[in-house]
Amino acid sequence: MSCEVVVLYFAKSCELAGARSENIIVPQQITSRQLWEKIADLHPRLHVLEDNIVFAVCQEYVPIGDEVLTLHPGDEVAVIPPISGG
Repeated sequence: MSCEVVVLYFAKSCELAGARSENIIVPQQITSRQLWEKIADLHPRLHVLEDNIVFAVCQEYVPIGDEVLTLHPGDEVAVIPPISGG
């Protein structure tokens, strides 16, 4: 079964994706790595962030890995690259 989620792009990921947010359809059961691959395939320029990206799913951090996520329609998936500041 699949569902539509909202992907939010922050900082460099926003610039590389060319969007602040978008809706995508993904399986309800998906690993965080598979989710990253789907997002990066939609926006190939994001691949440069692959080793430094983290997700926040429904405002909870999720590392990219083999952890299975259970997503629901309307869930927010934030793509968060490394952020520097002064």
